[in-house]
Amino acid sequence: MMTRMPRQNPPTEKLKALKDALENYQPGSNAIVDRRLEEALAPISAKAARLVNHRPRSEYELRQRLLQDGAQPHFVDQVIERCRNNGMLDDEVFASEWVRQRQQNQKKSVAILRQELQRKGVASHTIETALDQVDDQAQAEILVELVNKKAGTISEVPADRKEYDKLLRRVAGVGARRGFPPTQVMQAATEALDLRIAELRQAGG
Repeated sequence: MMTRMPRQNPPTEKLKALKDALENYQPGSNAIVDRRLEEALAPISAKAARLVNHRPRSEYELRQRLLQDGAQPHFVDQVIERCRNNGMLDDEVFASEWVRQRQQNQKKSVAILRQELQRKGVASHTIETALDQVDDQAQAEILVELVNKKAGTISEVPADRKEYDKLLRRVAGVGARRGFPPTQVMQAATEALDLRIAELRQAGG
């Protein structure tokens, strides 16, 4: 009579067994569980390291990406905790650097920066702390730079008020799209457009 080989648990059953064991697990209490846990976490940890090394990420971003790749939520939670503990993940540092770089390099307004960090799942109090580094003068200078650059592309003096208003909307649009307050945008755009018109008239003799 042939001896039947013991039936092996399919992968899903093994994961369930490991999950059940982890619910009552204390570090160091079970060498087998310790080994199996590390084996389960290793590829997720490696993926997390690659993602964060590629570019900084918020905790929410990293968690969602790992889950999208099919990792089990309870394993992802442990990897995220380890990333926090070893300094790989720090939403305060992430938010501060996001604000600093995108304000300087991409000329973003406070409103847009806040929206971006909200979409990345950063906590409200962390966002506001990061935005504290932005002062009103810096934002005003960015807005003036944006509208002056746009106004500089105008090559002809507007023929009438209708044409002037059309140009004004074009100049103001660059500030509006970056999320600057409408009143400030219109004032800066008007000043930039009027200055450009004066330059064109002077150049035309």
